[in-house]
Amino acid sequence: MSQDAEPLVDWPVYRAARAGLGSGFVRILGYFREDGARSVAAIETAMRHQDAAALVLPSHTLKGEARQFGADQLAALAEDIEMFARECVEHRNAPDEYLQKVVALRPLFETTLDALEKEANPLVQRQRPAFGRADGANQAFGRG
Repeated sequence: MSQDAEPLVDWPVYRAARAGLGSGFVRILGYFREDGARSVAAIETAMRHQDAAALVLPSHTLKGEARQFGADQLAALAEDIEMFARECVEHRNAPDEYLQKVVALRPLFETTLDALEKEANPLVQRQRPAFGRADGANQAFGRG
């Protein structure tokens, strides 16, 4: 799955979710950050233990939450892991064949989350002067 084949985020879906959730959007995005991190960690743990059954639920959860925000690549990778894990459970196979996909999950989650949060709050991403800059800018603020 390459970034060329599918956009990182389907921005119209993201904007629709943002409009639909209104003032609760940033809070829900925060839940996605927390829940997604837990899902990724659970997937990594399941892979370390070669436990295909334990891969299914966190992959399924991550897939659904990612889709809610239009995070298409992340949702597709989570779904791929989920479907493979279900197949492994059905055939009683170890999931080791998907190690590289699981390894790719965390960086994709982090990159996707950064993009979603940047879009949610562009002011956070602006360059701000460092507190106590050496150039003396704004040193007299609040002094009378």
